[in-house]
Amino acid sequence: MSLQYLIDGYNIINHSQFNRHLNAKIKDRHAFLLEFIRVKKLCGSPNNKIIVVFDGYPPVLYLRQNKVNLDVVFAKNETADERIKRMVEQSGNPKNIVVVSDDKEIKFFIKSMGAQYISVEEFIRGQDTEGFLKRKDTEASDLKPELTQRQIYSINQELRKIWLR
Repeated sequence: MSLQYLIDGYNIINHSQFNRHLNAKIKDRHAFLLEFIRVKKLCGSPNNKIIVVFDGYPPVLYLRQNKVNLDVVFAKNETADERIKRMVEQSGNPKNIVVVSDDKEIKFFIKSMGAQYISVEEFIRGQDTEGFLKRKDTEASDLKPELTQRQIYSINQELRKIWLR
């Protein structure tokens, strides 16, 4: 069974775990992300299709790379989250889709459609993804409330407005 991975590119590029692998010499973070996924074999089998979705338009210096089973999509007039949701909705078989993102809204939507979900940290750690997905359905750890860095930042900003007037 081949899987299709839909990856929220900027969720990974902006994640602290990913940034540990970067150095100052790397100019094209998009290309480094694609190579990182390929070299680390983060999507398991080479038969699995990988689509990395980025918000906005391609950077001026972006060079399109032709990799087998790896596509890059720039969402342009919509957010990457909206594009990922639409791709899952239009899929003929969402059970074979794995979405990599840290957005809770995406997580709940994806699960309601019957697709699989992996957080960015779990993806970067490079676990045996296919085995991990089978085990995860039976674990209670999914019920623990977790906040992304973006959510923590937003909450802190709101609290500052209330308490530090």
